[in-house]
Amino acid sequence: MNSKTATDYKQYLFVGLVCISFLALYHHVIYKMVIDWTIDDNYSHGFLIPVISGYLIWQDRKRLAEIPISPANSGLIFLILSLLFFVATYLGAELFTMRLSMLFVIWSAIIFLAGWSLAKAVFFPIGYLLFMIPLPAIIWNKVAFPLKLFATKMAVSVIQAVNIPVYAEGNIIHLANTTLEVVDACSGLRSLTSLLALSAAFALISEHSRLKKIVLFLSAIPIAILVNIIRLSCTAVLARYYGAQVAEGFLHEMSGIVIFFLALILTYLVHLLLQKAGRATA
Repeated sequence: MNSKTATDYKQYLFVGLVCISFLALYHHVIYKMVIDWTIDDNYSHGFLIPVISGYLIWQDRKRLAEIPISPANSGLIFLILSLLFFVATYLGAELFTMRLSMLFVIWSAIIFLAGWSLAKAVFFPIGYLLFMIPLPAIIWNKVAFPLKLFATKMAVSVIQAVNIPVYAEGNIIHLANTTLEVVDACSGLRSLTSLLALSAAFALISEHSRLKKIVLFLSAIPIAILVNIIRLSCTAVLARYYGAQVAEGFLHEMSGIVIFFLALILTYLVHLLLQKAGRATA
């Protein structure tokens, strides 16, 4: 065995030990997060996030392979600070920050083991993992409630525009024959978080300029709000003519899936428009 091969084996062994230490430290955090993905429909997209993050690194593998490995001791300082942050959040039993510390530990470990150049190159794929972390309920509710009221108000305006008698009372839509409640699940926040995660991946994979990538990513916000208003309006109109059962059960679930596909199509159209704008200015 030559000296270079022996050195490579030592590096692989060291990286392996770091990975095992990471899993030993965070296995209970990861387990609880996976449970949340399973039982909370708002974060069922969490299963896709590590896969997409891995794909982003894999599709850039040729460029990453050309980056020289240059371990940086400054990464050790960040790693120690990240671990102290984890200990503090662990003692405080705060799940969101505990999960967030995982990303800090991964990022600083890459700096320490491979250097700043590689760490910068994988910054976005690692940062993308943020989408897999469920928000604290207090933040979720703070955003969901005004979204729910806004969606209700806009849907009522659309329904009135087609000459159907209707009025809103908070998040309640009163029709002549029935009453519909816009619950948290219909606030649009669920589709917004999922669509933001997908538009972020789409933007990172695309070959747009940095500005256009940001536009593509942020386009998910108005698109998610728009399609939710369309969904609420259509549901209310159908409920007026066919009864409240159209807003329940299978039909309601199917309308959510159809509307989410519509959101994906609109996001793709934004991508095409940005692409066309690039050609026009070329």
